[in-house]
Amino acid sequence: MSRNSSETIPTGIKDVTKIEEVELEEKDVQDSSGDSYAPTDGGWDAWGTVFGTTLVSFGTFGQVLLLICRSSKSNQAARFTRFVNAFGAFSDYYNEQYLTNYSATLISMIGAVQVFILYLFAGTAGAVFDSIGPRYLVPASGVVVVFSLFMLSLTKPGHIYQQFLSQSVLFSLGATFSFFPSMGLMAHWFKLKIPYAIGCLASGASVGGIVIPIMISKLIPRIGFGWTIRILAFITLACFAVGTMTIKQRRPSKPFPKSVSALFDFTAFKDPCYLFLVLGCWFTVFAVFNPFFYVDLSAEVANPSSNVNGYYLSILCAASIFGRVSPGLIAGKVGRFNILYISTLISSILMLALWYTSFAQENLIAFAALYGMFSGPFFSVTPSCVAEISPIERVGARIGGTYAFMASATLAGTPISGLFIKEQTRDNFDKLILFSGIMSLVGTALLLVSRLIRNSNLFAVA
Repeated sequence: MSRNSSETIPTGIKDVTKIEEVELEEKDVQDSSGDSYAPTDGGWDAWGTVFGTTLVSFGTFGQVLLLICRSSKSNQAARFTRFVNAFGAFSDYYNEQYLTNYSATLISMIGAVQVFILYLFAGTAGAVFDSIGPRYLVPASGVVVVFSLFMLSLTKPGHIYQQFLSQSVLFSLGATFSFFPSMGLMAHWFKLKIPYAIGCLASGASVGGIVIPIMISKLIPRIGFGWTIRILAFITLACFAVGTMTIKQRRPSKPFPKSVSALFDFTAFKDPCYLFLVLGCWFTVFAVFNPFFYVDLSAEVANPSSNVNGYYLSILCAASIFGRVSPGLIAGKVGRFNILYISTLISSILMLALWYTSFAQENLIAFAALYGMFSGPFFSVTPSCVAEISPIERVGARIGGTYAFMASATLAGTPISGLFIKEQTRDNFDKLILFSGIMSLVGTALLLVSRLIRNSNLFAVA
């Protein structure tokens, strides 16, 4: 009787039953693996976390890392080495009105120290995130960042130590404890789609790099320095408020490290793949930012009357958005390490083949667009590569440790690159570009070694 009854069940219903049985078997296998907090690779909470971290990226790294500067032709010295979005937008104001009793070189170090501190404490921020998660870390970071901006709005002209304390130290300490943990959090929610998720996060910095300097340059002449910074602080507060509500914790918290040494994952350097990866990133950092600094300035030296001057950086940043997000769409088929070393190689070639050979307007437009596209993966894929070779419970510390290792390069790269163009001539720019291209090629070679350690087959997906 039961056999005859089963034969009367419609085929469609039996197919659905089989599908449900397979899904239950797969779920049992996942549960038997012992990790009930495995990445979901999707879902409302996962993509809500991406949205929230992208806003945090806009409010922190959007003001810090994209190196946006527009310099006045009347102050050539003020163009010496700019390191931050917000600082680049302020630099002319600092040099010409606010900090006129200090040298342009000293003023430029406000931005250099800002990025150095941001990178230096990345390892600590990652380890703290691994212990307590984002629930308290993100809002606490937001309080510090917003407070630092309000303090910056109260600084007095001619007192540079106030800029160093509020902009270089306090802002960076706050930002590092939200931005780098946000990268680590992506590995908790995503596995196959992590390059795309981190690319979205990094694109927030690119958008900030376009929007914030324009906003600052328009508002300072109208409402003054203090209220411009307060408006920026309120925008940043809104970003963190939404981020705090949408960023979700995936894995449970664990006990806080009992010793200072436990905050740093020094064992990571015993892995040769990781070691060559961070060495390659260290050399690449010397070069990857220089086009952001100097492409506009090189255009003004070569074509002073061009109406395109001042827009090359916007072209570069806009193309960088595509370069940061798109690798996530192909990383599964091409491989993260492959994307990283190939895109860095192409960036090196572009510096030497396009920027070095000609400063013609058409050439610089093509260079800005292509370099923005192919340098973008360095910012978005590097954390994905670190996550791929790291235990999931140590991802935050490993990603943070990578950036902490690069801190010395960010600090040294600023004055070294600036030395090449103390006198802004075509020959001096050629020396700067040649130096950048060589450092980038060295970084590419080390990244390739890391890739071959990961998989010795050069044509494999890795």
